[in-house]
Amino acid sequence: MTRTAKIIHLAALTTAAALYLATSTQAAAQSQRNCGPRDVVVGQLAERYGETRQSVGIGSNNAMVEVFASDASGSWTILVTMPSGVACLVASGDAFEQVAEALPAQGNDA
Repeated sequence: MTRTAKIIHLAALTTAAALYLATSTQAAAQSQRNCGPRDVVVGQLAERYGETRQSVGIGSNNAMVEVFASDASGSWTILVTMPSGVACLVASGDAFEQVAEALPAQGNDA
């Protein structure tokens, strides 16, 4: 993976972590429906949606933030796993694409 692609993935993971933190109280209220042991959740993503891990990073509180996606269907899921091993789905959607855009030139306010 190129450095640019890594930077883009890191930006996506940072955004996901921020989203997770912003909605953590809501996620706690819905935890029975959206959370479970990581191995079970990952297995369901693979079996039901054909999704595999596309990127990973560490968010705040040592939470692991992962993006899963399916090349066949374009579905995607952002999964946050706490150090305890409990994994929570924080976002999902369609039309996943991997992109590797170049960074803007220094001094350019893009």
